[in-house]
Amino acid sequence: MARTPSTMVDLGTPAPDFALPDTHGRTVALGNFSEKPILVAFICNHCPFVKLIRTAFASFCEEYREKGLGIVAIMPNDVVNYPDDSPEKMGEEARDSGYTFPYLYDETQDVAKAYRAACTPDFFLYDTSHCLVYRGQFDASRPGNEVIPDGRDLRAAADAILSGGTVTTEQIPSIGCNIKWRKGNEPDYYGP
Repeated sequence: MARTPSTMVDLGTPAPDFALPDTHGRTVALGNFSEKPILVAFICNHCPFVKLIRTAFASFCEEYREKGLGIVAIMPNDVVNYPDDSPEKMGEEARDSGYTFPYLYDETQDVAKAYRAACTPDFFLYDTSHCLVYRGQFDASRPGNEVIPDGRDLRAAADAILSGGTVTTEQIPSIGCNIKWRKGNEPDYYGP
């Protein structure tokens, strides 16, 4: 399994706009979360890094949506070569994992490129002005390291932004499977 780190986009970077279909065919856009902090997570169905945290991530999202955090997850992988990530399978994954947030499909991979997403999972947390305040790991859990997923790092950042506090700038990159780019569509911001 490849271990690809997130690109660690500069803090303060504005959230790129998006309008993508969810697992029910409804379009969800960044504008649906105006004046609200938002977490944009890049995940997929088949990645062992995502599978490890999915239950804890679903619980985190349910808890923090109730606290006022906007949340979307985006699946950017090439579904021709990775059919387990198809929109139909995304719907099954959302139901099986208890995802209560919009799970969006980035068919063109343009949104993933705009965010400079590199891996699954990859997390981007924005304040109410939609400026980046956190890009890093969910927690220290990784497949095989026996750390139980609890979302410690992302929780600390979300708690800070929701309470009007300051998010620490000492952030650890997320690690996961590289995004499965369509051949010829690979971005230039990280290697294969």
